[in-house]
Amino acid sequence: MNEIIIDSLRVKTWIGVPDAERSGAQEIELDIRIRPARDFAEMQDDIALTVDYAAVCQRVVGLAAERPRRLIETLAQEIGDLILDEFGASSVEVEIRKFILPETRHVAVFLSLPSPLR
Repeated sequence: MNEIIIDSLRVKTWIGVPDAERSGAQEIELDIRIRPARDFAEMQDDIALTVDYAAVCQRVVGLAAERPRRLIETLAQEIGDLILDEFGASSVEVEIRKFILPETRHVAVFLSLPSPLR
């Protein structure tokens, strides 16, 4: 299994159920695991034949900043859909960690999506 792993991407966003929580930007952290459509051996050292992880990070940061959301589940789904739609991955996993409850290190959601074309 070939995967591209983005570990602990820090993103600023406005997210939370209470209005007060969305009143200011907060940092969340993401892990993203992308299974490209091709095996690494087929990529021929050509960036056009793989998933450009720098471009993924840029798009995810932009998506998170586009608008406020109430649920991290919503953002996880939007990120997963974006990666499948725009980067041609065969599957994607997204974990989002939010540092909001003082008695926990973080709360998290995990999403696993296969490509609808596979």
